[in-house]
Amino acid sequence: MENIKIPKPLIIISVIVLAFMWFGSSLYQKVPAGYVAVATLFGEVQKNPYEEGLHIPVNPFFEWYFYDVRQKSHLEEANVPSQDQLQTKIQVSVQYRIEKDMAPSILKGTGSAADVLKVHIVPKLRSLLREQGKAIIRAEDFFLEETQQNLQTSLLTGLRGYLIEKGVNVGAVLIRDISLPPFIIKAIESKKEREQEVEKQKAELERFATEQQQKVAQATAESEAANEQANKMRVLADAQAYEIEKINKAIGSNPNYVKLMALEALKAISKDPASKIYFMNGDSPSPLPLMNISDNK
Repeated sequence: MENIKIPKPLIIISVIVLAFMWFGSSLYQKVPAGYVAVATLFGEVQKNPYEEGLHIPVNPFFEWYFYDVRQKSHLEEANVPSQDQLQTKIQVSVQYRIEKDMAPSILKGTGSAADVLKVHIVPKLRSLLREQGKAIIRAEDFFLEETQQNLQTSLLTGLRGYLIEKGVNVGAVLIRDISLPPFIIKAIESKKEREQEVEKQKAELERFATEQQQKVAQATAESEAANEQANKMRVLADAQAYEIEKINKAIGSNPNYVKLMALEALKAISKDPASKIYFMNGDSPSPLPLMNISDNK
């Protein structure tokens, strides 16, 4: 039987096909968008992470771990004590993302992305909240804008300084909600009601004062008008008195004026249609009527 010689290229192709059939998808690795992959070979972490995309060929014996490096937000709620020994419930939102270049060290030192949140972010955030609460004198001071700004800044600075070495970049820390103890909330509401009542009374007093000022102004105007009218009447009375005084002086110094006035009176009497008989006192220098006898009895 003759020996059949198989060409080398065919042997190589056959080996490659058999290897591909044996290992299958282990020869390539696809990393989704927004992720990085970290490979381990028999437990040893590979130094360089694999970014998003298709990677071929890869060691078929690699074991893969994936990390979401997109920005994420974690909402944490904690009871924060203040110096008055009261606990205030505060909700804080932390925006963060995992640094892709540090994914291998995260896998080696911490574990998965969930472990990063559980081991580093949450405990440190709670610790910082408690520490910041010690600087607050009264629980209701948490509602002050200055207090909230200082709290956010301190939390952001503390988290960044601690987590940057852990491979986590903190973008922002936001205070979402503050819940004081119920009896403090009731006291604050009562205080607001009292303040509103005081403001209402103050407005009422201002309205009353305005009305009184208006009444005073009206009375002043009426008084000034009355004084002006009185002055006019006084001037008119003075003019009439002056006229009477001048007439009296004229009568006293001129008897003929009296006679003239008497004649004017007789002339007016003569125009009366009623029948009259006048008896004159002939001895009087002024011929005035002494008696009027008419038909009417």
